[in-house]
Amino acid sequence: MTEALLGFAAIFALAIIRVPLAFAMGLVGFIGMGVTRGWQPALASASQVVYETGFAYTLSVIPLFILMGNFVARAGLAHELFQAAYAFIGHVRGGLAHATVAACAGFGAICGSSIATAATMSRVAYPSMRKLGYSDELSTGVMAAGGTLGIMIPPSTIMVIYGIITQTNIGKLFAAGILPGLLTALLLMGAIAFITSRDPEHAPPGERATWSQRWSALRGIWGVAVLVVVVLGGIYGGFFTATEGAGFGAFGAFLFALLRGRLTWAVLFQVLVESARTTAMLFTLLIAATIFANFVNFTTLPGDLKDWITQMGLSPTMVVVSMMAIYVVLGTVMEELTMVLLTIPLFFPIVTSLGFDPVWFGVLIVMIVQIGLISPPVGMNLFVLNSLLPSVGLGSIFRGCWPFVLVMVVMLGVLIAFPQISLWLPSFVR
Repeated sequence: MTEALLGFAAIFALAIIRVPLAFAMGLVGFIGMGVTRGWQPALASASQVVYETGFAYTLSVIPLFILMGNFVARAGLAHELFQAAYAFIGHVRGGLAHATVAACAGFGAICGSSIATAATMSRVAYPSMRKLGYSDELSTGVMAAGGTLGIMIPPSTIMVIYGIITQTNIGKLFAAGILPGLLTALLLMGAIAFITSRDPEHAPPGERATWSQRWSALRGIWGVAVLVVVVLGGIYGGFFTATEGAGFGAFGAFLFALLRGRLTWAVLFQVLVESARTTAMLFTLLIAATIFANFVNFTTLPGDLKDWITQMGLSPTMVVVSMMAIYVVLGTVMEELTMVLLTIPLFFPIVTSLGFDPVWFGVLIVMIVQIGLISPPVGMNLFVLNSLLPSVGLGSIFRGCWPFVLVMVVMLGVLIAFPQISLWLPSFVR
């Protein structure tokens, strides 16, 4: 147990001196394995992790979903989703904010990335909200929080990574995220309604669209519907695996961008470079986390931690609540994906030993990542918006996100109290 605790301390020490956490985890895991098991086993273990990660067929779903999301963004489908949502609900108070959340949910069903969803919506929704006089706090808070729906509503790169690390069925994880994602979107809209009722001047209603305008806007999102049906319908229908579905989705998004004239050679090169860069970052994190996890598993820490929790006499549910509280606090000071990869080797064996469903725990992990993405001071969505909207101060973005952080914490509590919200749809997946 001492070796593992020293390993965690070393990672945090390296992080303080600005060593990237991926390199810190990999270095500490390798040295820890060398000290405890010998340098030859450490070299063999590290090389095996790199080889198996690089050649794992199941991991190819990650770059394919990233590629699909980038093509979708270039094809302009996000703008059409926003216009369709605004046509139906834009006339109510805070209608643009409600439409942004609805568009984020729809875009999340074909993207799988929170950062990409928030970045895309900042270009699509913010100009309209600023034109109507929306406050910067509300506008950026809605875009940051709505962007997190991209990793809960399937497909989701976080769910894929969690499924691969814990050997959990990815199809079941995707199904598990549908209802929590939709309920989170509804809660966010409820928060918008409450905020705008207290400060109506900063969220005026838009013009009411006619039914002909609404149906016209609805017809514009047929491309989104096709991609969702092909990818998710094919996976759940058993026609192809998650990896094959991601391949079909990426090809379909490529065709949409090409047929709409949005795909020049320069844009194609940029999409491929962005996808490769994001994939390289994720794979580096995954390899480093696996190396560190192998080191932790060779120590007695997981077993000792489980015995300690058992001796405390907490109920299984309170154990999970305690874990989630730790995650919420860590999410305010650590990058979210790294936090999850660092702690899964410790928490996952405890959760499964207590008899909890790994699919349900995976949904809780995704919700924790959602909270972390908009939690000051290190929430990634907040800094993405700050870089894309230089006219908006970081303080305004921080203030705007806090109400939605509270909403997501409430949603986390609902998911813990009612596991069937996450487990009902997966029960129909083979």
